[in-house]
Amino acid sequence: MAISKIKVIGVPLDLGQDRRGVDMGPSAIRVANLNARLRTLGYEVEDAGNVAVPIPEMMPFGNRRAKYLEEVAETCQRVARQVSGVMRRGFAPLVLGGDHSIAIGTVAGLSRRYRERGQRIGLIWIDAHADMNTPQTSPSGNIHGMPLACCVGLGPRELTHLLGFAPLVRPENVALVGVRDVDVLEKPHVRQCGIRAFTMRHVDERGMRAVMEEAIQIAGHDTAGFHVSLDMDFIDPAEAPGVGTPIRGGGTYRETHLALEMVADTARMTSMEIVEVNPILDSENRTAKLAVELAMSAFGKRIL
Repeated sequence: MAISKIKVIGVPLDLGQDRRGVDMGPSAIRVANLNARLRTLGYEVEDAGNVAVPIPEMMPFGNRRAKYLEEVAETCQRVARQVSGVMRRGFAPLVLGGDHSIAIGTVAGLSRRYRERGQRIGLIWIDAHADMNTPQTSPSGNIHGMPLACCVGLGPRELTHLLGFAPLVRPENVALVGVRDVDVLEKPHVRQCGIRAFTMRHVDERGMRAVMEEAIQIAGHDTAGFHVSLDMDFIDPAEAPGVGTPIRGGGTYRETHLALEMVADTARMTSMEIVEVNPILDSENRTAKLAVELAMSAFGKRIL
C-alpha cells in the first residue's frame, strides 16, 4: 500500500488511566520534530491538531468498573470520524496519544472506511500489556487496559459498537506482540478470543524477526492491510522511561526498530498510532524522541 500523504492527529486523552501527564504526549512527540522528520522521507505531512478531549477535573469518573466510560466513548467517536475523514481524502492517519484507549476510536474509523470498500483490516498491537480486560475482569477499572478487547468485540457496548458494528477487527487478523504483563482474570480472554499473542518469551526464544514475520502474515491475511498500534511501554524502560506503566524486560532499541522496519518493508501498513508517552515521567524527552525515530522506521527510513 503506497502511502504518500500523512495526517498527524493528536488525541491528548488521559481519562483511560490514573497517571496524569500522558495528555501531553502528542505535544512531546511534536516537539521532537516528528512532522519535519517525516517530510525528509518524501511524504506530504499535514497536522490536524488535537481532537477535543475533556479533562478529569471536569466530571466524576462514574462507574468504578469502567471509569469515564461515557467521556472515553465520546472522544473515541470523534477520533473515529476524523480518521475516516482523513482517509477519504487520501491521507494515512498517524495518531498520537494520549493513553491507549484512543485506539478504539482509531481502529473504528479505519474499520468503517474499509467496510465501505467491502474490505477489512488487520492489526499489529505492540505492547507490554494485553489490553484485553473488560469491566468484569479489570482490577482498576481503567479503560486503557481494555482497548484491544473492545476492538475484537469484548467489553462495554458503548465501545465495542462505537460506530454501530462489531468486531472492529476480526480476532484472527490480530497479532499482539511483546506482551509480558497480563492480569490473572484477563488471561482467559487472551487465550480464548482468537487473537495470536507473542509474549516476550517468544521474542527471546525465536527472535524478533521470526515473531514479526508471523505477526505480519496474521494481520495481512486476506486484508486490505494492517494498522500498527505501538504502546511505548513495549520498549524496556531503560530506553523509554516516560511511560505510565513501565515493565522491565521489554523490547530493546534495535528489536523495536527491526519490528517497524519489517512493517515498512511490506508496504501494507495502512496507518499507525503511538501512545502512552508521558513527558512528566520522562528524562529530557527521551521517550518522545524515540517515538519519532520509531515512526520514521515504520514509514520507511532505511540505514542505507
